[in-house]
Amino acid sequence: MPSAESTQASVHEPDTVRPTREDPVARSGSELIGGPLGRRALLGMSWWTPVRVVALVAIGMFALGMIQKAPCYNSAWFFGASSQYTKACYSDIPHLYQGRGFADGLVPYFDKLSGDMPYLEYPVLTGVFMEVAAWLTPGSGSIQDQEQWYWMVNAGMLMVCAAVIAVCVARTQARRPWDGLLVALAPAFALTATINWDLLAVALTAAAMLMWSRGRSLAFGVLLGLATAAKLYPVFLLGPLFLLCWRAGKWRDFGRALGGAVVSWLVVNLPVMFFAWDGWVQFYKFSHDRGVDFGSFWLILAQHSTDPLSTDTVNNIATSLVVLCCVGIAVLTMTAPRRPRFAQLAFLIVAVFIVTNKVYSPQYVLWLVPLAVLARPKWRDFLIWQACEVVYYLGIWMYLAYTTSGDAHKGLPEVGYQWAVGVHLLGTLYLCAVVVRDILMPERDPVRRAGDDDPSGGVLDGAEDVFVVGAAAHPPRHAAHFEGQQVEWGGQGTASPTDGSL
Repeated sequence: MPSAESTQASVHEPDTVRPTREDPVARSGSELIGGPLGRRALLGMSWWTPVRVVALVAIGMFALGMIQKAPCYNSAWFFGASSQYTKACYSDIPHLYQGRGFADGLVPYFDKLSGDMPYLEYPVLTGVFMEVAAWLTPGSGSIQDQEQWYWMVNAGMLMVCAAVIAVCVARTQARRPWDGLLVALAPAFALTATINWDLLAVALTAAAMLMWSRGRSLAFGVLLGLATAAKLYPVFLLGPLFLLCWRAGKWRDFGRALGGAVVSWLVVNLPVMFFAWDGWVQFYKFSHDRGVDFGSFWLILAQHSTDPLSTDTVNNIATSLVVLCCVGIAVLTMTAPRRPRFAQLAFLIVAVFIVTNKVYSPQYVLWLVPLAVLARPKWRDFLIWQACEVVYYLGIWMYLAYTTSGDAHKGLPEVGYQWAVGVHLLGTLYLCAVVVRDILMPERDPVRRAGDDDPSGGVLDGAEDVFVVGAAAHPPRHAAHFEGQQVEWGGQGTASPTDGSL
């Protein structure tokens, strides 16, 4: 007799959107495992549900990413100035075990550090994560042994975060569980997962998106507040949500989300703010004072200038660019012929923040991966973007190898690195462009072509507008001519989409 879970899955399986039927790239890739799913396949009758498959694939890819770091684990983190770069396996984690006082038992934010960084420069919840990993790290053996253990403990904890992210994405849009494979198989995700501690904030944000999709606005707010306590970027999701709730008149749900976010952030931060203000403010001070750094277009400008802009000037211009882009997103939200999906705007706002920032570290791609999958679950566009990010991943380490190898000049010179920066910026902008196109032309949106409105939108899904301006006040029956299935506002149909590539 099938289990309750498999029985439930079988009931809903006919409505599931299967990428091997609707996506040409996914269909071609499925040939590696036997080809597209047949119409006589017995779905929902085995242990191998989509969510479980996605979780196991995510863990497997994460493990491959750990194996890719093996050359550094054994030697390159500890011997040779440039070998960790030539082998493309750098990670902050082992270096900061001693550099931020964890090896000496110092308490983050409360105990002052020696050197240029007086206190830990990470948000509080990330600091807690780092400290817990330090507690689990054996204190015996050489400092190299301890740093290896510290990386391994963190990798285990981050693997849990990676699995949570993949599962949350698979479950956020109920009819599209297989989209989680985009997260699980993302090469840049596996390569950058253990560079830093970003996956904690990404996991909390993905869980928050899942809660919102289920109509649990308070839980969404609590998780988003915790995510913001681990990394700054999740707070930007409240902006698009405010605009969408304004357009749909869902003020009570937005109020609950905002209240939950504020309270949970304060619960984490207030004790440290009160008892260790200098340590708590270090993250914000470091973010403000940090100069132009790797991965940003600001670095290219600085390298081509005889009189680079000051840090304060860059901060002011970058802030102005973010504000300008936010105004553009607000106009887009309120005037689009059909209310944008929450995931689309969430991706755009985070992408804008990263692209205009004075630093675009390789691991920042982790912030975007789950949002990109929810916003644009199209294998072709996703893989184009991922290819650009892999180019940059290799480019930054080869450039650092070049700058740290002395006269040997191993790696990529400055001009080559600038091309790598340009590639990964253009890849991100390309994905932003197709998401904006989907908003302006909903018939192009893979999610809406399948018959859904906003499956990650929770209370926004299928809701009528109560406030619109411009063209949205008098929309045409369809936003644009398109030779394919036409999807009406809030439609819940399950007609098969066309097989044409977007």
